[in-house]
Amino acid sequence: MRDLIIRDALVANEGRTFQADLLIRGGLIERIAKEGIGAVAGVGEVDAQGRLLIPGVIDDQVHFREPGLTHKEDIAHASAAAAAGGVTSFMEMPNTVPQTLSQELLEEKYGLGAAHALVNYSFYMGISNDNLDEALRTDPATVCGLKAFLGSSTGNMLVDDPATLDHLFRKAHMLLAIHAEDEATIRRNMQAAVERWGEAIPMEQHPIIRSADACYISSSNAVALAREHGTRLHVLHISTAREISLFEPGPIDGKRITAEACIHHLWFTDADYATKGALLKWNPAVKGAADRAAIRQAVVDDRIDVVATDHAPHTLEEKARPYASCPSGGPLVQHSLVAMLELERQGVFTLAQVVEKMCHAPARLFHIAKRGFIREGYHADLVLVDREAPWTVDRSNVLSKCGWSPFEGQRFQARVVRTWVNGHTVFSDGRVHHDVRGERLRFER
Repeated sequence: MRDLIIRDALVANEGRTFQADLLIRGGLIERIAKEGIGAVAGVGEVDAQGRLLIPGVIDDQVHFREPGLTHKEDIAHASAAAAAGGVTSFMEMPNTVPQTLSQELLEEKYGLGAAHALVNYSFYMGISNDNLDEALRTDPATVCGLKAFLGSSTGNMLVDDPATLDHLFRKAHMLLAIHAEDEATIRRNMQAAVERWGEAIPMEQHPIIRSADACYISSSNAVALAREHGTRLHVLHISTAREISLFEPGPIDGKRITAEACIHHLWFTDADYATKGALLKWNPAVKGAADRAAIRQAVVDDRIDVVATDHAPHTLEEKARPYASCPSGGPLVQHSLVAMLELERQGVFTLAQVVEKMCHAPARLFHIAKRGFIREGYHADLVLVDREAPWTVDRSNVLSKCGWSPFEGQRFQARVVRTWVNGHTVFSDGRVHHDVRGERLRFER
């Protein structure tokens, strides 16, 4: 259904909440009417029954593992999970196999997106120590950004050559997103752990090995380079209280240096390793309660600009390996919105802050064309939520190909009822509509 009227929705958008009807034609929001909309010939209707309607969530950091790692995840499964979770647009990372280090490989990924993504998509161009000239050919109007790993992670793409880094920050012609952890610090900490425990390193050592110091050293160096060269820098997955001081509070518009927080760093603490174990192993690591509290406050204070997932699945067999060979990451796109609404229910965030950080701010930060807001003339990427429909996460309702979630056993009060992408229903009544395809994101730069 592409042309329709959504009736009696509680619209939450741009800091306001109000009842309205929406008329959608040709995949765009044609009219938003608080006074209601009469019957329109040839147009179907959906009764929202007073439930919450928000813009589709835009996730600026996911790893959907295709090509080359599709035993863990693929675009079809991951975008289905995204649709079920109210995520209508994603930006995917380059550490696949092969790594996305050439324009040809980048366009091949866009072909995969066009063929398999049920929601809207974009793919980052990867940076290595020796592909900078190739990366600088990337078109800012059709690609979300450049991505550099300043600390090694799954699918090592470490950029650690000082001359390359200086040149990258000086020449980057579009948004540069970074994974910031200091490799030398991590290696020293890992060596100390091996000397103490051998191969039996406890999972609880993860935030000590990939420490707060490792994060701050790398993040602060990147911010200093960005300030020196005027780089448009976006620091991903902030995990420590100390890093917060690197970022300015206030509205996102006009910022040259921005930051992201991820759901796992907003929800879990290092105390959860005792029960979650390897299922909570992410890079950078989930750290202490004080770090979590500081990150939450930074979201409120607008030092952290967007909230995303770092959705990065691995199989349970891979996660069962000993610490040193157990890969980092896990699935989150299906549960990010309901987790944030649970935190809103707990008083951590307001509803306006949830919508701002997950929908509006990513659209502003990346200058996405006509998405991220409920506005007339914008794409009809919309999510209908029943805030009083409790449900529990278990493996039977996990849609990610890996088949598990760090939220297993968690009872959420809010439930995504329906998701529209470009006016098409892609998820409704607990069912994914696999005949829908998303569109390539465009950027007004």
